[in-house]
Amino acid sequence: MAGCYTIGELAEAAGVPRSTLRYYERSGLMAPTGRTDGNYRYYDTEALERLRFIRAAQAAGFTLTDVSGLLDLRDGSRAPCREVETLIEKRLAEITAKRKELWSLEEVLRASLQLCRATLNKSHCDVIENLSGDSPDPRAND
Repeated sequence: MAGCYTIGELAEAAGVPRSTLRYYERSGLMAPTGRTDGNYRYYDTEALERLRFIRAAQAAGFTLTDVSGLLDLRDGSRAPCREVETLIEKRLAEITAKRKELWSLEEVLRASLQLCRATLNKSHCDVIENLSGDSPDPRAND
């Protein structure tokens, strides 16, 4: 079977653990090309290209749900640029919102750290008191 891979060979060629490949199979993103007489999975070079596509899409920030849609578009017969553009716009909006959320969290943590460092009485912690009380935002003490 020239050009065929076992699950271990395919995983190694793509630089992923076997468990990742099995997960992709359970998720419907990958399927073995066939089975050997001994009922072992085998994969062809198209499966390797598909696996590399999945990894590249994930590295670009797409979720596995997005990747599934991208694979459908890639495997379809029509030009998918508009659909891909919409998917990218959606993902960018989510990342922008997450970045704002993380920035706010960073500000709270910086203020908490500043409060800890400024506390002269090390027998109690103002941050713990703030988290236990009505004002969980340590910036409230500024």
